[in-house]
Amino acid sequence: MGCTTSDVVAALRAAALVVQEHRDELVRLDQAIGDADHGENMRRGFTAVLAKLDADEPETPAKALKLVATTLISTVGGAAGPLYGTAFLRASAALGDAAELDCDAVVRALQAALDGVVARGKAVVGDKTMVDALTPAVAAAASVNGSVATLLSAAADAAAEGAESTVPMVARKGRASYLGERSAGHLDPGARSTALLLRAFADAAAKA
Repeated sequence: MGCTTSDVVAALRAAALVVQEHRDELVRLDQAIGDADHGENMRRGFTAVLAKLDADEPETPAKALKLVATTLISTVGGAAGPLYGTAFLRASAALGDAAELDCDAVVRALQAALDGVVARGKAVVGDKTMVDALTPAVAAAASVNGSVATLLSAAADAAAEGAESTVPMVARKGRASYLGERSAGHLDPGARSTALLLRAFADAAAKA
């Protein structure tokens, strides 16, 4: 069974709650190698997403993701707004007018999101960014034969491992890159938030 618009909206609501719950953690991670605003920026952005969803539920999965994109771009500061906004916008465009998403559609959306982030941020695996979480997540999702929930769970597991892999890395992109070797030994906050969002999506799909 595929994901309906209601399922997608439920997943987005779950993601917003997870972002709120992990706000302080993301702040701490960003304090170590950034400017300490990632957690609060993400919380503010997804709180605005919840308000938009409460006001007007989207008609299709693509419109739901586009709503997230435009909201994050307009409310999230720093690099996260443009990067996450681009990810959700590209994912939305990949879905077209489909009323229900099967596994192929979800993989297309994830790949489009990754391509958007790479195009916008110019980062590659090993740069200590959200790309280190999103790239293995997409690869894992594409390798799964099963339900959307199984696919997203595999993606979330891979994203978590990818995020952890950023700890020993020296940052080559973003504010963290200013620290040079001192950026090593810290988990990248963008990679962590990417893993959190994918886990929220996977948990929501498992309950659908």
